[in-house]
Amino acid sequence: MKFDPATNLFDSMELGVYNGVNHAINDSATFAFDSGEDMTACFNGEKNAFLYSRHWNPSGFQLSKSLSAMEGTEAAWVTSSGMAAITVAILQICKAGDHIISSVTTYGGTFAFFKNWLPKYGIDVSFVNITDLDAVKKAIKPNTKMIYTETLTNPMLQVSDIPELSKITKQHNLKLVVDNTFTPMIFSPYKLGADIVVYSMTKFINGKNDTTAGAICADIDFINAMIDLNDGTAMLLGPVLDSIRAANIQKNLFTLHIRMKQHSKNAMFLAEKFQELNLKVNYPGLKTHKQHELFKKMMNKEYGFGGMISIDLETSKKASKFMSEMQKQGVGYLAVSLGYFKTLFSNSGKSTSSEVPENIQKEMGMSEGLVRYSVGLDNDIEKTFKTIKSCLSNI
Repeated sequence: MKFDPATNLFDSMELGVYNGVNHAINDSATFAFDSGEDMTACFNGEKNAFLYSRHWNPSGFQLSKSLSAMEGTEAAWVTSSGMAAITVAILQICKAGDHIISSVTTYGGTFAFFKNWLPKYGIDVSFVNITDLDAVKKAIKPNTKMIYTETLTNPMLQVSDIPELSKITKQHNLKLVVDNTFTPMIFSPYKLGADIVVYSMTKFINGKNDTTAGAICADIDFINAMIDLNDGTAMLLGPVLDSIRAANIQKNLFTLHIRMKQHSKNAMFLAEKFQELNLKVNYPGLKTHKQHELFKKMMNKEYGFGGMISIDLETSKKASKFMSEMQKQGVGYLAVSLGYFKTLFSNSGKSTSSEVPENIQKEMGMSEGLVRYSVGLDNDIEKTFKTIKSCLSNI
């Protein structure tokens, strides 16, 4: 089956069985055909039909349609994790002998995939400061196939200039792949010039921390090539999202706009309070952030500046003691991940960025005492701040 959001095959599925307002969950792994001829036609690409859930499932298809509508892309495909989305998209574009340019500041798992895994299969990666456009241009080689970045980088919260990066990729016939996990709704990378947008839906999009999931949003030709029965990376590697999880994320997706506004509101409040305490705070909503104006230029303003903050306590020992105290006093959880309704915090250099060698962490400007916050949906954020302040006084 090819991605075709307009096909009549799916019209009856916009409502659930018996016209339920939630889409029906289809947990079938395989789908029956009316005749052998129909099955043959499907395998030959002559008939658009559900075949096998590693390829397409109705529940995953509904979520994919919603995501493509949110991103403004022609199509989308959902995966079992964010890393699955990243790796499938990259391997669909690149082969042995190719070259990738990546932001050096990126999620630790992505960095490890680029640094440690891809070179084993003949794919070379150059890491650059993605905010230095001259450095990006200088890194381009004859065999470069793509530029990879995060809209808001993890954990340094740098802002990638998507329109300018898009100009560079179009000039050199490259693909621009953007991870928008930190800033769904806030940024629309495809509309800003990205070719492919990837997500860990584990985070803000789902918002419940009850599953891992990912998404790839792109034009219809890319998605259909990726799920081709014979040589599509997604089809052959098989990182499919379970249908029940897809249906749950579909429902959670429809509160995303409300949640992002509250995450942003609470994060801005905390960032301003941290600034008043003369802490080293990094938040793109503050005018002191180096790329505050760039963020404002690209953002969808009604959703705020996002829920991610970092503060620098200089040493990992102080960071550890502070985070333990916050968990004891009920601020949130000392845990990796983000986008949860409770506040999560971690010491990036010792956790989600631990795959990045310490010397590169220092080059990036990452302090060993960096504490990354994913600010939750607290109704009384003033009370939360008072608790955090008391925790600071105890370290």
